[in-house]
Amino acid sequence: MSRSSKVNILSDKLINATNLRKSFDQFIAVDNIDLSVSRGEVVGFLGPNGAGKSTTMKMLTGFLEPDNGQIFINNINLKSDPLKAKEYIGYLPEGAPSYSDMIVADFLSFIGKMRGLSNNSLSNRLEEMANQINLKEMWNRPIETLSKGFKRRVGIAQALIHDPDILILDEPTDGLDPNQKHEMRKLIKRISTNKAIVISTHILEEVEAVCSRAVIIAKGKLLANDTTKNLENKFLNKNTLSIKVSNKINNVISKDIKSLIKYDEVKIQKTDMSTYTILVSENNKVPNLNTVLKQINKLKLDVIEANFQKLSLEEIFRTITSDNNSK
Repeated sequence: MSRSSKVNILSDKLINATNLRKSFDQFIAVDNIDLSVSRGEVVGFLGPNGAGKSTTMKMLTGFLEPDNGQIFINNINLKSDPLKAKEYIGYLPEGAPSYSDMIVADFLSFIGKMRGLSNNSLSNRLEEMANQINLKEMWNRPIETLSKGFKRRVGIAQALIHDPDILILDEPTDGLDPNQKHEMRKLIKRISTNKAIVISTHILEEVEAVCSRAVIIAKGKLLANDTTKNLENKFLNKNTLSIKVSNKINNVISKDIKSLIKYDEVKIQKTDMSTYTILVSENNKVPNLNTVLKQINKLKLDVIEANFQKLSLEEIFRTITSDNNSK
């Protein structure tokens, strides 16, 4: 029976892992990580090389057994009932391994049969994969002759062939060109409504584009687990005010602004064709927003936005992981 034809009545928390630990000899790859993912969530799994991302994903999918901890897949214990639990999972491993001597159509048909799809369901899903993943032009070619990007697409198709409730994708857009990455992100967003998806990626733009939550690990430890918006709010740079105005700022106005605003540093940046941003900062002190706005109003500038500067997700990632590395 196709996964798409099964009615899931168990739980919206499709992944629930607690106290996961994995070591290789003396090296601790994963150190007591908790991770839960609900239906409708796309979680970006972030960390520097060697952080433990792939090891965690292998444990979540049953390819590695944790030294400690428990994993429940749709309320099914992965250790005690692995075959039942794995019915709900689609997995793209690191490097997108496959049987390279098989042609694309035969490989995906083989995977579909292994997943228990009936002939009619399999035929429909193969057609959907050819169209959704843009594999038509490579459909009858041996996998070993494909580019890295097309091999990655075949790997994603095999993870999706049985329409699983859970997708674990290790670097899903690695090797894809910009247009292919855009299409893959659109696909992930489109199918995410009724699935729990975990994406390991080094591309922070990808997390901002498709993920509802970011999980950051380093040296096997969980460092952050929150929505990207909440992370941005937690890492507000409260020593820098960002004030956007809808006026053109020439050299004369720029000098007037800097002479009026009595803070350590005042920077003026052109935001786009019609707006400029004034950045006001003070060492070890929070600038007073009301005072700065009064000073700017004296110059008859039209303020359209004023807040403390937010770090980008990339800056947040660097801050969190570098703090951990310094310990």
